Amino acid sequence: MTKAYKDIPMPIRYALNTVLFVIFIVVLSSLISTKLVSNYYNKIIMLIGINIILTVSLNLATGYLGQLPLGHAGFMAVGAYASAIFMKSAAALPLFISLPLGLILGGIVAAIFGFIIGIPALRLRGDYLAIITLGFGEIIRVVLLNIDSVLGFSLTYGAASLKTIPKTTTFIDTFICVGIVCYVIHTMLKSRHGRAVLSIRENEIAAESCGINTTYYKTMAFVMSAFFAGVAGSLYAGYVGILNPSNFGFMKSIEILVMVVLGGMGSMIGSVISATVLTALPEFLRTFDQYRMVAYSLLLILVMIFKPTGLMGTYDFSLSRLLGAPWDKLTSGRKVKKEGDH
Repeated sequence: MTKAYKDIPMPIRYALNTVLFVIFIVVLSSLISTKLVSNYYNKIIMLIGINIILTVSLNLATGYLGQLPLGHAGFMAVGAYASAIFMKSAAALPLFISLPLGLILGGIVAAIFGFIIGIPALRLRGDYLAIITLGFGEIIRVVLLNIDSVLGFSLTYGAASLKTIPKTTTFIDTFICVGIVCYVIHTMLKSRHGRAVLSIRENEIAAESCGINTTYYKTMAFVMSAFFAGVAGSLYAGYVGILNPSNFGFMKSIEILVMVVLGGMGSMIGSVISATVLTALPEFLRTFDQYRMVAYSLLLILVMIFKPTGLMGTYDFSLSRLLGAPWDKLTSGRKVKKEGDH
């Protein structure tokens, strides 16, 4: 880390990032409201935002923690169903109250499932962890499919799909959540808790020998990952307006994992780029419908051959680092001017 990067005050760093993010939301929202961006492209952009949350949250468990869970779609599913059932029952509430409550509820329910699954699953490593989380993800899907017959009343509506969900998710809601999720994960990783998580990825035995409670931090990261997957599921439910358990199967978990691997395990900007590309690419290739999946698969194969660490590896973009040299010139010029005055 260069001296110039360190010299930029922390409030200015966060202020710059916040201003640019707000400009991005305002500009794109204006383009959507004036119909310069069509409804079709607006839907793609919203799906990109939801997939960014899913990819970044899974990257927390895979790239930063170093584990390999394969049940992320299950957490998305329980968050989506919990939020959808709440939103249907709270239709009388104002949207500015029901929407945040629905997102938080979806995240909390997913986090509870993450905690229940994480306690036994995180005792395992590698392929064994992947298998058990895959099993739990499929259990969640099967339960959502058959729970109505056990309860004796309609709750999820099983294969008939949960319908008439209020379509509350908008572009602004989605990308505010994207910004919050990326900020929370970024700041957590910069804290001592984040350093503990990263140390587990590098060498779990060494981390434990240094006094780090590996069970606590593995569970914490896993639960946080599940919480944000539940938030993404809540946004998805409010976007599509209809939920079917088949949408949250094994292939959905693999799709999210592919986005993480393609972008780079341990790179947040890589997750953002890969989620954007892999969400938009299949839509833009619909013209070549017969060859669409071939081109999609070929892209993944080429990236894995020529860049096995993913598009960005472990690199994370930093606006402060980019502005480090100009800031250094600006501040050094001020120092020279002050010395000249004396």
